Amino acid sequence: MNIKQHRLLIVGAGVIGSVYALRFAQSGLDVTMLARGKRLDALKRNGLRYNDNGMIKQISIKTIEKLANDDIYDFIFVPVRYDQTESALSAIKNNQSQTIITLTNTIGYDPWLEIVGDRLLPGFPGAGGDIKEDVLYAQFGSKTHQGTYFGEINGQTTERVKELAKIFETADLHYEIQKDIQAFHVSHAALAAVNKHFYTNDGMVDIETARSESILSKVAADLKQNLRLVEQAGIPVIPPETKSMGELPEKDIISRYRQMLSNDFVIDVKLGNHAVSKKTEILLLDEMFHSKYTQ
Repeated sequence: MNIKQHRLLIVGAGVIGSVYALRFAQSGLDVTMLARGKRLDALKRNGLRYNDNGMIKQISIKTIEKLANDDIYDFIFVPVRYDQTESALSAIKNNQSQTIITLTNTIGYDPWLEIVGDRLLPGFPGAGGDIKEDVLYAQFGSKTHQGTYFGEINGQTTERVKELAKIFETADLHYEIQKDIQAFHVSHAALAAVNKHFYTNDGMVDIETARSESILSKVAADLKQNLRLVEQAGIPVIPPETKSMGELPEKDIISRYRQMLSNDFVIDVKLGNHAVSKKTEILLLDEMFHSKYTQ
């Protein structure tokens, strides 16, 4: 089958959904975005506007406001926050499409499986950034996210996994088929949860505070402790970069974070508007992680 015959739907038009839609559309793939409210209006009016090395460009993207049950897609991507995933899946559960790819943080899949069953194909996005005044400022890949991860819960390389890999190859996007996707998600949750230390009661700390010894020493201690909890639960810490991070002395972890927080894009991802909107997700992830893995 010609890869371009695949119909792709992206549920949600936030940063992650927008950047995947952009790359799929630029590669000539048949992609539609399900969007609502002001974001839908902006996409209809101006197309998907994005920053390309300082120039604001736009590309037309097909949009829908509601998904009909008989509107069938080969792959539905659900790139929403952890705290929004159940409601997003519930909204599309009666659609007859056979593969639904979640691209988000989690520590387990049981609530999602109850909603969409074995149509679920868990994944994790390899992109980050922000949307400012309806313009997408985002990119794929960094030292911490080398690509999009996905895999069957049972670890098998099924036909749909192979087809999805072809789509990523067509879009020239780095991906990794993860044989133990749950171990990956739990390991990443252990890392992501430490971002709670960058939040204040009403927003984010400033960059100088984020780089301070008082904040980063908490981040480093929590990171090591969280990854220890994963290993104590008998779960392999993956990928190897995450495992090696947890084995560093705290002073080296602090140094690593300071280095990351000297990169404008990382600063934007960790401390910008997108990060502020992720507060609920990070705090919930931290709570769920510790309720499950702290003895």
